[in-house]
Amino acid sequence: MYDVVVIGGGPSGATAAEDLVRSGHNVALLDRAGRIKPCGGAIPPRLIADFDLPEDQLVAKITTARMISPTGRHVDIPIENGFVGMVDREEFDEFLRARAATAGATRVTGTFLRIERTDDVTVVVYRDKESGDEVRLETRLIIGADGARSNVARAEVPGGDTIPYVIAYHEIIEAPGPTGAYDPARCDVIYDGAISPDFYGWVFPHGKSASVGMGSMVKGVDLKQATAALRVSSGLSECPTIRREGAPIPLKPLDRWDNGRDVVLAGDAAGVVAPSSGEGIYYAMVGGRVAATAASACLASGRARDLKLARQLFMREHKTVFRVLASMQNAYYRSDERRERFVSLCHDIDVQRLTFEAYMNKKLVRARPMAHLKIGLKNLAHLTRLVAATRV
Repeated sequence: MYDVVVIGGGPSGATAAEDLVRSGHNVALLDRAGRIKPCGGAIPPRLIADFDLPEDQLVAKITTARMISPTGRHVDIPIENGFVGMVDREEFDEFLRARAATAGATRVTGTFLRIERTDDVTVVVYRDKESGDEVRLETRLIIGADGARSNVARAEVPGGDTIPYVIAYHEIIEAPGPTGAYDPARCDVIYDGAISPDFYGWVFPHGKSASVGMGSMVKGVDLKQATAALRVSSGLSECPTIRREGAPIPLKPLDRWDNGRDVVLAGDAAGVVAPSSGEGIYYAMVGGRVAATAASACLASGRARDLKLARQLFMREHKTVFRVLASMQNAYYRSDERRERFVSLCHDIDVQRLTFEAYMNKKLVRARPMAHLKIGLKNLAHLTRLVAATRV
């Protein structure tokens, strides 16, 4: 009998498992082997500090971000007093799983099938990777951290089958040194309807490799063709491809994360990917941590309502940021004319500084009220076409 079975071994599930075993609980971490999520791999300094990430997990430190408009003009934004850390998800996720196991979690490899219940016990049923047999894990609680379009969420949590998402695709390639438009110390974000009609494309350096990809909600978009176009424009078309990956990325947190009984969601399963930016690793790990906190509270009190703490704790800190980012996406991603204005707005030094201060610290910066007022007025001017988009 486990206290908690965590379904899904990505950053969210691995974090939840480690936190729970360090709190003295008996935990099983169930994960499918060989699954790598398509991800640019960007993480903020706050993640490194909050989750005690060792330096050797960073494959690169990025000091400049380039925003590229539909007409090809660009804005280079220096990242002052910090950096964007880059990780490779293949190595990073396995590091987190191994760390949870070292702390005391029982690692189980297989495919989740279903949850069964009797009056006395809850059972997680999975198919063992090696034998192919169905195996049963008895548990008191379950954390569903099995990603976007989560099977746990769809089966257990109201609204878990309706979460909106984009389909993301990327290619990990062998990256050269500086060549063409590619700079191994710079992240490029491409806002161009020809690449993605409703999201963006990216070229993110990973040291000896790079992630080149894009995402879209629009059916019929050829993700592989768009990624090939990104590689050509960046001078990376001839680089050898290491692997290709695609998966859904949720765009909105679910209204409810628990079933009121014995299941709580975490990470992509709960929809905690930031709108506009698509950033997910930090929020997934926070989601795992608050799910572990809620599970611990429920185990201690015996009150199923304590599972609601997961969403409450997350939203208390991050709801405003998500709301602002969702407003930005709704305002600027709807057309190339709006994307052009968005990149133009990024020329503003106050926008640059406040954006990356918020990114690195995961808080809206409140120390400069006049800067916020200026940004709000400029934003309004661009959206109402009172000013022309700056040409560079």
